[in-house]
Amino acid sequence: MNRILTLCAAIIVLCAFQLAPVKDKKGLKDYYKSYFPMGVAVSGRSTTGQEADFILKHFNSVTPENSMKMGPIHPKQNTYNWAESDAIVNFAVKNKLKVRGHNLCWHEQTPDWIFKHEDNSVVSKDSLLNRLRDHIHTVVKRYKGKIYAWDVVNEAIDDNPANYLRPSEWLKICGEEYIAKAFIYAHEADPDAQLYYNDYNTERPEKRDRIFKLLKQLKDQGVPIHGVGLQGHWSLYEPTKTELQETIQKFASLGLKVQITEMDVSVYPWEKERRKIRPGEQQLYTKEMEDKQSKKYAALFEVLRQEKASLTGVTFWNVSDRYSWLDTYPVEGRKNYPLLFDQEYKPKKAFWSVTKF
Repeated sequence: MNRILTLCAAIIVLCAFQLAPVKDKKGLKDYYKSYFPMGVAVSGRSTTGQEADFILKHFNSVTPENSMKMGPIHPKQNTYNWAESDAIVNFAVKNKLKVRGHNLCWHEQTPDWIFKHEDNSVVSKDSLLNRLRDHIHTVVKRYKGKIYAWDVVNEAIDDNPANYLRPSEWLKICGEEYIAKAFIYAHEADPDAQLYYNDYNTERPEKRDRIFKLLKQLKDQGVPIHGVGLQGHWSLYEPTKTELQETIQKFASLGLKVQITEMDVSVYPWEKERRKIRPGEQQLYTKEMEDKQSKKYAALFEVLRQEKASLTGVTFWNVSDRYSWLDTYPVEGRKNYPLLFDQEYKPKKAFWSVTKF
C-alpha cells in the first residue's frame, strides 16, 4: 500500500510539473532580432528597479517619453533640466540600448519664452530661428554619439484636411522654413545622427498625402532628413493592413527610413478633443476587447514583418497597461489597455499573437 501511495504521489508531482507553465526566457526583442529593434518610451523612474529589469528583458531601444521635449528640458531661456534625460541616456549606454531622441521642435510642450521677448512682444523670425538653433545645438551636442536618431520636427501637418501645415506659432512667425531649418540645425550639431519627421494618423490617405508632400519638398531641397516616424497610435478600428502597408511603401519610395515610433492599440475609437468620462462609459477590459486587440496586433505586425526591408524600428509608447498616456488622454478618467503587457507586467494575449509567427 505504501508503495502504491508513493507511486501515486510521484505521478501527481510529475503531472503537475508537466502542466505548470514554462517561464518564457525570451523577451519581445528576441523574437524580432532578425527584423528590427524593439523600443519603448520611458521616464527616469523606468531606469531602476523592477521596471528597469523588465525593459532590459523585452526591449533594446528607449525613447524619453517627455524629458527631452522643449518645455521640460529648456523651461527658461538660460535654464536646462538635464537630470532625467541624463539618467535615461546613461541607463541606455550602460546596458547597450539604442536611444531615440524625442523631440526638438513641436507646437505643444513648448515654453512661451521662445516666442516672446521679456516685454511679452512677439520675437522676429530671425530671433526665433536663432533661439531654435541654440536649443537644438545645445541638446543634440550634449548627447552626440549616444543618441542615434532624433524626432526633429513633430506633428507639423494640420488635423484639418482643408489645410496643409498646422497654424502653430512656429509657422505664424517663421513660415514653413522653420521645418527645414530644424533639420539643418540638428545635422550641424550631430552629422551622424539619423533625423526623422514624426506624425500621427499617417495611414489616413488624406493626411498621408500631405505628409508625403512635405517630405518630398524637404528631400528635393536637399534638407538632411533620413526618415519618417509613423507614431502608431492605433486602435481596434484602424488602420487596415492595406492602409499601413501602402503608407510604409509610399514613404520608403522617397528613400527614407520608416519607423513606428509611438505604438499602442487603444481599445477605444480615435478621439482628438479632450473630454471627461461620461456616466456609465465602459472602463473594463472585456474578453471581446482582448480578442479584438490580439487580432489587431497580429495583423499590424504581419505587415511590419513583411516590410522589414524599409522598417528600422518599432517603439511602444509606454511599458505596460499599468500606465499609459491614454489613461488621461483624450478622456480624463477612462482607463485604457493599449499595450502588450498587463498591469502586472504579464504578457497579454496580444503579446503571444505578435511573437508566435
